[in-house]
Amino acid sequence: MTEPQVQALSPAVQINLNIRGMKPSATVAINERSAELQAQGREVLKLGLGQSPFPVPKHVQQALRDNAQQKDYLAVKGLPALRQSISAYLKRTQGLDYDAQNILIGPGTKELMFIMQLTYYGDLVIPSPSWVSYAPQARILGRNLHWLRTSLDSGLGVTPEVLEELCQQDPDLPRLLILNYPSNPTGLAYSEDQLKAIAEVARRYRVLVLSDEIYGGVNFSGEHISIARYYPEGTIISDGISKWSGAGGWRLGAFVFPPQLKWLADAMAVVASETFTSTSAPIQYAAIEAFQQNPAMESYLHQSRAVLEALANYAYDRLTSAGAQAIKPQGGFYLFPSFEAVRERILSKGIQTSDEFCQRLLDEKGVACLPGSCFGRPASEFSVRIAYVDFDGEAALDALEAGATLDHEFLRRYCGRVVEAIDRMHDFIS
Repeated sequence: MTEPQVQALSPAVQINLNIRGMKPSATVAINERSAELQAQGREVLKLGLGQSPFPVPKHVQQALRDNAQQKDYLAVKGLPALRQSISAYLKRTQGLDYDAQNILIGPGTKELMFIMQLTYYGDLVIPSPSWVSYAPQARILGRNLHWLRTSLDSGLGVTPEVLEELCQQDPDLPRLLILNYPSNPTGLAYSEDQLKAIAEVARRYRVLVLSDEIYGGVNFSGEHISIARYYPEGTIISDGISKWSGAGGWRLGAFVFPPQLKWLADAMAVVASETFTSTSAPIQYAAIEAFQQNPAMESYLHQSRAVLEALANYAYDRLTSAGAQAIKPQGGFYLFPSFEAVRERILSKGIQTSDEFCQRLLDEKGVACLPGSCFGRPASEFSVRIAYVDFDGEAALDALEAGATLDHEFLRRYCGRVVEAIDRMHDFIS
């Protein structure tokens, strides 16, 4: 007698409701899409993913080679020598005193931000536009999200008036404000007066501030100012080596807590111990060199900033001459132009949304960038984010080291793909 056949069934589809319908990170997706098109033989000028074009500084690379044998699990909060190096870095650059015990090292600040939203039970507050992953992380965790309205007059950033307006609705509600500057996606760097005014409101309503300063090292002026100078008891500084030290793929970030927030640092460390355990040992040892004072690093940063500022100015001047509206970047490697002033011209092409704008730009001009809708702007607004990074940063730095003049001809020669992409965008709009 044969036994009855049992139909094999795979596990039922049971996706967390907070995640259903979500798409991969827009920045990662555009990079993968660009690579696919290039593999098909298409020319793609990549202004999508915000990855530093510059190499990891040579002395930091050497530190990684020297520590390749490091294989042990390190402390959950991170290598003590690295945390001490970061503490000294903040003392040197910001005049701030932090106990190394209150610094948490993680595999990139993105992971630390997720753990923070998981650990701290409060509403997320971010300006529109903001970096693409803040809001999705809040959605995954089921946190309430408040977009702060912005205007070009204030650089599309946080203003004390709008923040206070939100806080007055429920003064006792716990809130987490993420203040990212120089900004991804706009390039905005807040002034000292702006930071003081935001800090005053945050202190009045006991708002927890996460100051995302990952681009602080590429503030074009070389004079980045942390809001922690004016609201130390309520500010956590987020930094890492991905943007100003060219080591995005190394995945190392750090959160720096004041003593008043040690309870949060310790709670996040508990979550870290049950998730990523500790950050790569060789990377942590090597990162010590990135945060230490070194003439080679100072030269590297000075030249990197100069190239990025020249590209920012070129992109700003070229696109605004075609009718775009934008703030002039003050740091980082992003420009966030709006083409609303030439809206009728774009509508005449049959384009209705910023996503369609980017798709047509990629199809017709081979230029990849991201729609403003990915950053919290209305889908119908014709805004995009440009990452002016598609060039050989090592060749550019070598040329400056050899005495080249950083002029228009330099940009054409060493940053030609970015210049060409901006010119194509100009033609597409015009």
